[in-house]
Parts: sequence; structure tokens; C-alpha cells
Amino acid sequence: MKASRLVNIAGKSILKNKMRTLLTMLGIIIGVGAVIVMVAVGQGAKSEIQRRIDNLGTNMVVVTPGALNQGGVSQGAGSSNRLTIEDYKVLKQQALLLQHVSPVVITFAHIVGGAGNWRTGIQGVTPDFADIRAWKVTSGRFFDQADVNSNARVIVIGQTVASNLWPNQDPVGQEVRINRVPVKIIGVLAAKGQTAEGNDQDDVILAPYTTVQTRMSRHQFIPQIIASTATKEEIPSAEAEITQILRGAHKLASYDPSDFTVRNQTDLAQAASGTADVMTLLLAAIASISLLVGGIGIMNIMLVSVTERTREIGIRMAIGARGSDVLTQFLVEAIVMSIIGGLFGVGLGYAGSAIVQHTTGWKTSIEPAMVGIAIGFSAAVGIFFGYYPARKAAALDPIQALRYE
Repeated sequence: MKASRLVNIAGKSILKNKMRTLLTMLGIIIGVGAVIVMVAVGQGAKSEIQRRIDNLGTNMVVVTPGALNQGGVSQGAGSSNRLTIEDYKVLKQQALLLQHVSPVVITFAHIVGGAGNWRTGIQGVTPDFADIRAWKVTSGRFFDQADVNSNARVIVIGQTVASNLWPNQDPVGQEVRINRVPVKIIGVLAAKGQTAEGNDQDDVILAPYTTVQTRMSRHQFIPQIIASTATKEEIPSAEAEITQILRGAHKLASYDPSDFTVRNQTDLAQAASGTADVMTLLLAAIASISLLVGGIGIMNIMLVSVTERTREIGIRMAIGARGSDVLTQFLVEAIVMSIIGGLFGVGLGYAGSAIVQHTTGWKTSIEPAMVGIAIGFSAAVGIFFGYYPARKAAALDPIQALRYE
């Protein structure tokens, strides 16, 4: 029998009892819809985590002070602060794999101007910082190397600082005071939001590191040097190169531990992505229980249908239908029912994902492959749970079936 004929017969049989068919498909509809919503939430969380990690920097490598040992006891990362501007300069001159390098001089101060005053962190950096962190300005400009060389009293501020001191206006060109030092605002950074730890990346002021060191902070040592490579594949080699250059600059013997730490964002991204994948799989597995329940419902209804149609099966066999024909007919009915339920479930999944995103603000992401897998899985459920009733129908004795009342 042709496939189109089988599907047509299956459709007519399904439509004979619409309410029962709908209740049978309900488990599949809810199961597929739940799986799509859960996976969409998981994929959305994964993409949001990746976006926040990308905001930290492009192919970024971070050099921080190492751990100081006192009496054989480690004092923790950052306790041995031997990073200096000279370390930044030697990396800038000797490193071949680093595309951009910038020191980060950090201090906290009050900025006075506009609508009042605001206390925030000030980071002394170079123009390379903007390229490493992929930070753009929405108004004005970023300071250049000439500003760094001349200790220019210029700053670039984040959106949080701008909105608190100059609400509803552009602060570029305004002169403010930081620790009694007059400086000019030359740019406003684009909004970046929070980090994965919840820190506000827009509550920041950037200035030439020379200006910060000479006019706002007198610290000789610096807490951080950041750099970037042209590609992610170069990061491991760049880390090895940085380690070699700085160990030489610090005159460390081969048996001496490094007094600095070199890290990158790749490990963080992989760990966060792996966590999101595990959570997505867990959510999908929980939602798949509904598909299992739906499959059991299909099997029960198909068994009832076999009992109700016993005489019909006997007549078909009496006029020449083979057991394989009967098996195929009932199996196609189960598959059609599952696929139709799967299609309705996909629609429910799209609607549910939109509702979740609208009501909670969580980002959701539905990939086309996910939809195909959901429909394919619903068809597999129909095959798995429909086979036993179909096999039972095919095994009926024609004479006994014709006598059935």
C-alpha cells in the first residue's frame, strides 16, 4: 500500500474521535513544548553568558601579581605586587604575539561637577585598552597616545557616571574635578551592563595612566596588565611568551616561582559554557518526562483502538491483507498522531518561550535544529509506543477477529 494511502487512512481513523485524539496528543504537545521552552531558556542563558564574557575583552590575556610566601605559607594571589609600568613597557617592546598591551592603574576618587559629585573607580590605561576590551565611545572620542605622553588631564566616562551627573545631556566638553585636579571629559563609553559577578561596567572613569599616576595616585606598582592576541589560537603561545619575558625582567632563576600570574578568558568561557550545557541538558531531560507520559497515552489509546476495530482487522485479513499491512497501518496512525502533536508542541514551545522572555526578561534562543529534533523525537515516540499495539493487531487470528462482538 502506498504511503500516501496509509497516511490518508490514518488521518480518517484519527478524526473519527476528535476529543480522544486531542487528549491522546496532549501529552506529546506538552512534552515537545516543554522541551523547546527549557532548551530555549538554556541556550539563551548560554548566549548571555558568552556575551558577558566577550564584554570582558577580545582574546584577552591578563597579568596580575602573584602570591607571596611568608614562612612557607602562601598569602594569596596579588600579595606579591611587583608589576610596574616598566613591565608593561618591556612587554610592549619585546612581545611578538601581543597585538595590544595596556597597564591598568586603579584608584578611587570623587568626581565633582554637573549635578553634584559621584565616587567611582578610575582606571589609568592606554588607548590599547579600548581595543582589548572592545569598548566603544558613543559620544566624543577616546584619548590617544599623545594624551598619554603629555599627561593630559582628559577622561572618558561610563554611562552610569554620565547619567548620574549629567542626566539627559551630553557631558562631553565639560570640565570636572577629581581629587581637586581639573580634568576635561572628552568621551562617553557605550553601555556594557553588568559582569557575570554583578559589577557595573558602566560605573567607571578611564584616563591616561600617566595622568592617574602623576596626578591622582602615587603608587609605584600596578595591579594589572592586560593584552590581546590577534586570534584565540595564539593565546597559549602568548601566555608562554609573557611568562618568559617577565621572568627575565624580574631576574628570576629557573627554580624561582613566578611572582605574577598570567590568565585568559578562554577557560572562563569554557567553564561557563559547560555549566550552561549541563543545565540545558538537565532541563530538557526533566521536560522529556512529559514526552514519556504522552507516549504511554498513545500506546493505551492504540490498544483501545485495536480492541474496538477487531472485526475491521478480521475483514481486512479475510480479503487478503497481510499481517505486515495491518501492523504498518496502525504504526502509521501512531506516528501521524505523534507528529501532529509534535507540530502543535513546537507552536506551544515558541509561544511559551516568547512568554518567558517577555515576563521574566530572560533571553531565549530557539535554533532550527532544535525544532527538527523535537519533531523527530515525537515521531520516534510514536514508533516506540505504537509498535506493541500495532504488533498485537497484526497477530490477531482472522477467524477469531471476525467472530469478535
